[in-house]
Amino acid sequence: MPRIDNDVKLDFKDVLLRPKRSTLKTRSEVDLLRSFVFRNSKQSYTGIPIVAANMDTVGTFEMARALNKFSLFTAVHKHYTLEEWKEFAINNPDCLQNVAVSAGTGSSDLEKLAAILEHVPDIRYICLDVANGYSEHFVQCVKNVRKRFPDHTIMAGNVMTGEMVEELILAGADIVKVGIGPGSVCTTRIKTGVGYPQLSAIIECADAAHGLNGHIMSDGGCTCPGDVAKAFGAGADFIMLGGMFSGHTQSGGEIFEKNGKKYKLFYGMSSDTAMRKHDGGVADYRASEGKTVEVEFKGDVQETIQDILGGVRSTCTYVGAAKLKELSRRTTFIRVTQQLNPTFK
Repeated sequence: MPRIDNDVKLDFKDVLLRPKRSTLKTRSEVDLLRSFVFRNSKQSYTGIPIVAANMDTVGTFEMARALNKFSLFTAVHKHYTLEEWKEFAINNPDCLQNVAVSAGTGSSDLEKLAAILEHVPDIRYICLDVANGYSEHFVQCVKNVRKRFPDHTIMAGNVMTGEMVEELILAGADIVKVGIGPGSVCTTRIKTGVGYPQLSAIIECADAAHGLNGHIMSDGGCTCPGDVAKAFGAGADFIMLGGMFSGHTQSGGEIFEKNGKKYKLFYGMSSDTAMRKHDGGVADYRASEGKTVEVEFKGDVQETIQDILGGVRSTCTYVGAAKLKELSRRTTFIRVTQQLNPTFK
């Protein structure tokens, strides 16, 4: 029999953060650096835990260079060749601490992953990425990769419930990616009816992960710096951004003009566009679960980075958190029916 979970589940648009008394004089006092030691790899990390998504329009080498300057992280998309990785490593050795190699679960994916890690040994992070992290095959893949690379930090997903976060951590993942369907160019919820409001998913999955000394990465759903702050406030250790990093100089794809304005394409990795580009088309047994959109060109990503970091620092000053680490402890969410005044758009 089907059952209904009547507990209220919330998204970023459903809440605001309640301000609290603060001793901070200015947002410049806020420390956004986090330091983690990962459960399974035992590796340590220090940086600002905001991550460019492993999409070929976002997780580029150019993006990795730009984000590294601000101590941000890039999950590099899986379509670069071994030779391209070797060239990147030679020319950008300082970036290797803040990048992950991405892979799916196919045998060719894993062979390529092994070759890259063999030839570029300074890379310490692996991003295992599938649309549905609930399959037994994926859990087994995480176990196999952990066994083969015991000292690498593994990001794995995507899932959206606590019990699956626990299973992936016990299988060998260090950071579990949380989110099914919240992304701006994801159509999984429309095509399949499957999903979970992202704010509630973060709260529940963070609780499960932290009980095992694991970590989570919120993946999808952030549309503005305020959403990034809410995700951190809900307990996310890392936040992965796709749409917010799209359309920049460092984003993948060519700039084109339309009606006198400049644009770049941005598309989901399960979209027709991505599957035609990388797989020769959409297989006849599946549906496209991503859309392709034209994003107005935003220029250099530096301005967007500063906008995001400035917004999160300001959030911290409103709630009295001197460090990003303190934000979730200082967070009280208020349920709302309207976030902002829509008079002028």
